[in-house]
Amino acid sequence: MAQLVRFGVSLEKGLLEAFDKRSRAKKYTNRSQALSDLIREDLGKIACEDNGEVAGAVVLIYDHHKRELVNKLMDIQHDFGSLIMSSQHVHLDHHHCLEIVAVKGNAQQARQLADSLKAVKGIKHATLAISGMTGNAK
Repeated sequence: MAQLVRFGVSLEKGLLEAFDKRSRAKKYTNRSQALSDLIREDLGKIACEDNGEVAGAVVLIYDHHKRELVNKLMDIQHDFGSLIMSSQHVHLDHHHCLEIVAVKGNAQQARQLADSLKAVKGIKHATLAISGMTGNAK
């Protein structure tokens, strides 16, 4: 387990009250836990911006009846094989599918993969959710 260090923080009263209110709403048991998560989130954003190591998912919704769409998606995913950890395909209805592509690797490559998949004709929705892995240990 990581070594814990105590330190003091001075905040404006209103800011602390807002922080405590938000912490309670998110079900944190104490300020340290809430503050630790904020720091991890900020460090994760920096890793994403700096093209550091990230993990995340590309989420796609598409009409699988569009000609050649599934083949194009598969070709793109094969081009990014070293980045992709797994994928899951879900049938939403007769026409629409949800695909979740789990990724781990360089942030820039993850964005390139997501952009390539988003650009395929027939994609209804595409989102990339990534989190930096540096300094993210709980």
